[in-house]
Amino acid sequence: MLFKLQIFAMFWGAYGYQLIPRIEECGLTCSQGFICRTQSSSGILSSFCHPAPASLSPTTLRSMKLWTTMKCAGQRECSLLLSVKGTLHLEENIRGIEICYLSMETQNSQCVRVKILKDINVKSAVRKVKVQFNCFEVSAGQHLHVTMRTIPNYCGVKKDQEYYVEDCRNSDVEENIPVCFVPGIRIVYDVDRVRKTILVDISEAVEGTDYYVRLCHQWFLCEDVGPVALIQGKDLVKPVSLQYTQLLPCLCIEAWPAIPDAQRTQLCPFKNDTKALWDNIIYNPNTKTLEWEAACPVHVTVSLCQLMKTNDQCVDLENTANIAAEKVKYSRVDAQPNLCMKFATKHGSWVRCPFARGNPQAWEMNLAVMDNRIEVSFMSQAAEAKFSVHVCNKTEASLCNSTGIHQPISVAGLSSTYVNISGKTCGSDICIQGRRTDVDYSIPSHICDLPCISATRSQERDENSLSILSLIALLVLTVTMMGLLGHKLLSVFHKESHKEKCTAQTKMQSMKSTCSLHL
Repeated sequence: MLFKLQIFAMFWGAYGYQLIPRIEECGLTCSQGFICRTQSSSGILSSFCHPAPASLSPTTLRSMKLWTTMKCAGQRECSLLLSVKGTLHLEENIRGIEICYLSMETQNSQCVRVKILKDINVKSAVRKVKVQFNCFEVSAGQHLHVTMRTIPNYCGVKKDQEYYVEDCRNSDVEENIPVCFVPGIRIVYDVDRVRKTILVDISEAVEGTDYYVRLCHQWFLCEDVGPVALIQGKDLVKPVSLQYTQLLPCLCIEAWPAIPDAQRTQLCPFKNDTKALWDNIIYNPNTKTLEWEAACPVHVTVSLCQLMKTNDQCVDLENTANIAAEKVKYSRVDAQPNLCMKFATKHGSWVRCPFARGNPQAWEMNLAVMDNRIEVSFMSQAAEAKFSVHVCNKTEASLCNSTGIHQPISVAGLSSTYVNISGKTCGSDICIQGRRTDVDYSIPSHICDLPCISATRSQERDENSLSILSLIALLVLTVTMMGLLGHKLLSVFHKESHKEKCTAQTKMQSMKSTCSLHL
């Protein structure tokens, strides 16, 4: 995080409103008790190092600090100088230090050798000496590589640092360095958002001179975005079309004459369009890592938050805020639809919820009311997940004060795990809170307004069951009695029918006997 803040401070100092310290004269200074003298140096011979003696401490060169100073001969007639301050632990094998800088644009270098002696008139056992040299002439916007090494040059005993000199976008440099007074060309542009092109036209240009035009992303330097276009001097009235991929605050248009070391005119028309910066969120489901990286330099506070369904506010999660200049990463994050990232700048705040769309619900908590208990179940998409269940009192939309805790439970794959809670736990302000515990960042799930299961209701259910059983028994008895009665009536009917049949048969036989006698 410190490194990120240093990057932002460097960017703000180079391109912001920081005042450059003034000096009357440049020169060399040393700590009291030491005598320092400068010698010119090409830096070529001393670039070859020698093996360091065994007695030489690797911390002989303690530190190196760089900054820009300004020396003015009159009003608005100033020059820029690089100041270098180093701390050295003087030993018997060391005679001094050499400071060099290399221009990354031109590959030109400058060096100075500083010979250090102890002042014989000062009695002191102190060996730490501070050396400051501020006579390196530099240009606005120059990219430098600065090196400090010992004399003799011992291998591995040196300090290296890259440095960016403030350019004409710094107000102090713009107002006092003559190179920044030179009038530039005027850039006119038109954006075609459908084709994602920018039509660029230049005016106030020198007739007959060719010009280069390009798109670039402004970091410490303006980095190319696509090819550089050439506008020929005979076609200065003809606009050039430049392709872009995304409109970002650091997307700039640069134009300059096609001559060596020409001053460039730059226009950054989208510096207030910060909305696109917050879309570059990446989630790795294997490592559960949630990461955001800035596409442009930006000073922003990033945090995780819980999106509330009631008022669409995103409530910050504790201990998740980071002041970012470039990149933010959160490890072991639970992929939940309402877990979001919040970005806050001086211009406003934005919320992005990377799990709201296109991602399955990581886990679900369900509730079922049984006879005399409440059954809570979990189902998880993860191969294995751990949860805790709380009974809590609801206080606010995002708060729930716990009244008890159950032991952590595990869920494997898509299978469900159940937890039983007493049916006496009920009420409009009582909630069941479930939270995943095997991750670092997760938001709880709540089920509130729990139904009450009382003893009276249980007794009523028992009485109703008894009444139903009694009714069934009565129906069975009635059906049995009706069956017996029907069987009895059927038997009587068969007996009467048999008797009548026998009577008829007897009469028939009597008639047959009478007929035989007459014949």
